[in-house]
Amino acid sequence: MPLSRRDFLATTAVALGAGAIGLPTIATAWQQAEGRAPQAPPQWTPVFTDIRRGVGYFLGRGGTIGYLVDPNGVVAVDSQFPDSAPVFVAGLKERTKDRPVDRLFNTHHHGDHSGGNNAFRGVAKRVVAHERAAALIKEAAVRPNAAEQLVPDATFTDVWREEIGGDWVRAKHYGRAHTGGDAVITFERANVAHMGDLMFNRRVPVIDRVNGAVVANWVKVLELTVADHSTDTIYIFGHAGGTHPVTGSSKELLYFRDYLTALLDHTRGAVKAGQTKEQFTVTKPILTGFEDFGPHAANTLGIVWDEIVLGA
Repeated sequence: MPLSRRDFLATTAVALGAGAIGLPTIATAWQQAEGRAPQAPPQWTPVFTDIRRGVGYFLGRGGTIGYLVDPNGVVAVDSQFPDSAPVFVAGLKERTKDRPVDRLFNTHHHGDHSGGNNAFRGVAKRVVAHERAAALIKEAAVRPNAAEQLVPDATFTDVWREEIGGDWVRAKHYGRAHTGGDAVITFERANVAHMGDLMFNRRVPVIDRVNGAVVANWVKVLELTVADHSTDTIYIFGHAGGTHPVTGSSKELLYFRDYLTALLDHTRGAVKAGQTKEQFTVTKPILTGFEDFGPHAANTLGIVWDEIVLGA
């Protein structure tokens, strides 16, 4: 039976967790999963969308890119894939009149968020990431046959904060969640926060247990993030399912928190009922109240099962 794209995203969690991987790897894996010969990636349309005070987001291929365009400062958040990053950089230059990018932030190490870093070579003054994310990006960059990559040259453990142009930009690590090195990038004056893959809007999330993900702590991270921002903060999400938007309010973050809680509770119930992991992972449940997320692939269920049975 062909996989849905949502199922495929879940089954690629381990591959993503191994480090930043390029677009051909993901495209080929998807085609092989469907039993098809590798083909060229599908066409996509680049779109820039402004939010407020020079902050906006870019949709191309992969995770959502955030940006700040100010007469006295330019910031990019994430870089997508090697083929879409140059399109973003070209569009950004049109908006900034070729002003250098003061900072490129990577919210985490996955290839659909950091794989395009090299397009910022000679463009970005510094690349910033949480220390764990930076280590994984660097690790992937030195593997045999790895493509040339621009790796972070500045890291932080808890918080990075500086004034860039007309805004204060804060990168904050709230703890292990989607990976062990996620960061929320907040433009304080614009009151816009880029969540990276800490936020999947109505889409089954990738859970990178190999590289530090903890679903139970992810719930806490979402709550801490909401508590750390104001009621009118606009959040940029890493991904969204179907026609759902890639921006929203704290309401969406707390809905995703409730979904993760329901997924944990559902799995705990199966463990308590005496199901084996093999029995549980073939169920592909659709959680009541969270039908928009659709069915769950065996890989996702197995990861949550392992967290509950084996611990974080």
